[in-house]
Amino acid sequence: MQVSVETTSGLGRKLTVGVPAEKIDTAVDEKLKDAAKRVRIDGFRPGKVPLKEVRRRFGKSIREEVIGEVVSNSFYDAVTKESLNPAGYPSIERTTDEPGKDLEFVATFEVYPEVQVQGLEKISVTRPVAEITESDIDTMIERLREQRASFTDVDRAAEEGDQVNIDFEGTKDGVAFDGGTAAGQDLVLGSGRMIPGFEDGIVGMSKGEEKVIDVTFPEDYHSEDLKGQAVQFKITVNQVQGRTLPEVNEEFIKNFTQKDETSMEEFRSEIRNNMERELKNAVKNRVKKEVMDGVLDNNDVEVPKALIDSEINRQRQQMMQQFGGGQNFDMNMLPAELFEGQATRAVKLALVLGELIKEKEVKADAARVRSTIEEMAQPYENPEQVVAWYYENQQMLQQVEAMVLEDQVVDLILEQATVTDQEMSYEEAVKQPQNEAE
Repeated sequence: MQVSVETTSGLGRKLTVGVPAEKIDTAVDEKLKDAAKRVRIDGFRPGKVPLKEVRRRFGKSIREEVIGEVVSNSFYDAVTKESLNPAGYPSIERTTDEPGKDLEFVATFEVYPEVQVQGLEKISVTRPVAEITESDIDTMIERLREQRASFTDVDRAAEEGDQVNIDFEGTKDGVAFDGGTAAGQDLVLGSGRMIPGFEDGIVGMSKGEEKVIDVTFPEDYHSEDLKGQAVQFKITVNQVQGRTLPEVNEEFIKNFTQKDETSMEEFRSEIRNNMERELKNAVKNRVKKEVMDGVLDNNDVEVPKALIDSEINRQRQQMMQQFGGGQNFDMNMLPAELFEGQATRAVKLALVLGELIKEKEVKADAARVRSTIEEMAQPYENPEQVVAWYYENQQMLQQVEAMVLEDQVVDLILEQATVTDQEMSYEEAVKQPQNEAE
C-alpha cells in the first residue's frame, strides 16, 4: 500500500492511497468462491454453481463490496501509519478503479489540532460571596404571593401591577407593521412583556378609553425593520383588573410543600434551603463562566469545521427537543449561523479541557458523583428512588459523570488562577449579568 499526505490548509489533509490490484482481485475471488457455495440458481445443484456463472451474475456487486471494505480499511491503516488523527468523516474520491489495475483513492479530511494548554495562571476570577437573610426570605415569599395573585374588575384608572385587557394597533409612518396588532390581549402592567414605554403609556387609562402613544423599538430588537424605529400604537382598554395577593396561611403554604402539614417556621426553612441551592448553583455557574472565558482568552485553538458542524447539529436537535419539534420538523430550517458562535466556543473548550484532562489524568470522582446525584434528588418526594434511578440508567449516570468531571477540571484551574471573593447580596449573586448571558 502506497500512501502520500498533503497539507491543504491549517488542519486540512489530502491523503492519496494506492492499493495493489492483487489485493482487490484476491479478495474478490475469495468472496466469489464463498458465494458459489451458498447461492441458489435454477438449473444448478446447491454448492455446484460454476464460479464463472457466479462471477457473471454477482462479480460487479461483489467487487464493489470488496472495494468499499478495502477503502475503509486502507484509510484507517494509512492514517495510523502517518500518525494522523482525523476529525469527522473523510470525503473519499476514487481516482483509479478499473479491474486489473491498482486501486487509488484520495481522502480529504481535517485533523484534530495539537493543543498545548497554557496561561491558566493568568486567569482572574471574581467569586460572589453572599448570605441569605430573613429579608431575602420575606422577598421570596412576596414573589410566591405574586405568582398566586388573583385579579378582579376595578372601577378606576389602571395602575402599576394591574392587569388590563387591551386592543392595540401599531403603525410606522402611518402604515401598520407585521406583529403590531392584537385584540383582547391581557397584560400585567410592570411585567416588562412589551417594549419600553408601552406599558407606561397605559398607566392612568380607564376602561373604554382610547389613546395613541409614541414609543421607540430597542436597537437590539429582533426585527431588522423595527430596530430603533419610532412607531405609534393606538390602544383601547377593554378591562382593568386590580391585583389581590393571597394571605400567607396554611392553604397558601400547601401550594409549595409536599407535606400534609407545614408550619410557618418549616415553610421558611424549606424556602431557605431552596434559595441556598439556587445561590450555590449561581455562584458555581458564574465562576465556571469566568474560568472558561479565561481558558479561551489564553488558548487560541484552530477548530476543525467538521467538529463545529457536528456541534451545530447537536444544538439544533437540543433546541427542537426543548420546543417540542416533531419528527416532521426539518432541523435545517434553523439556520446554522444561529448556533455557530456557541458551537465554536463549545468545541474550543472541549479541545482544551480534553487535553487538560489527558495531561492531568483526571477521572470523575465516584464519591462526588454520588453526592451530586443525591443533591439533585433532594427536591423530590422520594430522593432515594431518584438516586436509584440514576444508577440504573447508564446514559443519565454518564451525563452526571461528565458534569462532575468538568467541575473537577474547573477546580484544577482555580488552583492556578487568581480568585477574588466579592461580597454581595443574595439578589446580586443569583442574577446573571446581561453581558454574560449566552
